[in-house]
Amino acid sequence: MSSPSPHTVPRLLDTDLALSQIGDADAMHEMLVLLQESLTRDVPGVAALLQQGDGIGANRLLHALKGFIPIFCQAALCDEVMRVEAISKEPISPQLATAYAALQPQLEHLLAEVSAHLQNHGTAG
Repeated sequence: MSSPSPHTVPRLLDTDLALSQIGDADAMHEMLVLLQESLTRDVPGVAALLQQGDGIGANRLLHALKGFIPIFCQAALCDEVMRVEAISKEPISPQLATAYAALQPQLEHLLAEVSAHLQNHGTAG
């Protein structure tokens, strides 16, 4: 009997939650496309900005992600994005880089889920 991998990430995308908040399947689909574009651009963008020491730029991108995440994800990921975004409001520090390094794989996993959902529903990004 095998146990789940310790690196297994639980499902992050919650389309039922999103539909309950948006109220329209077509509008939800359009917002998923926007989320996919944002994650594709901003997840590596934050990492690059942090590597360059640009905490203000990283905060700008994290703030935008913070707006999308509660529509599509449960509280645990929302809380983590909010925590990292709050850290990014302070002067850049090693704590921010460490916090984002822990968050980035979750955002990449969310992007994979969003991309798979769009592909399964007729829109590949």
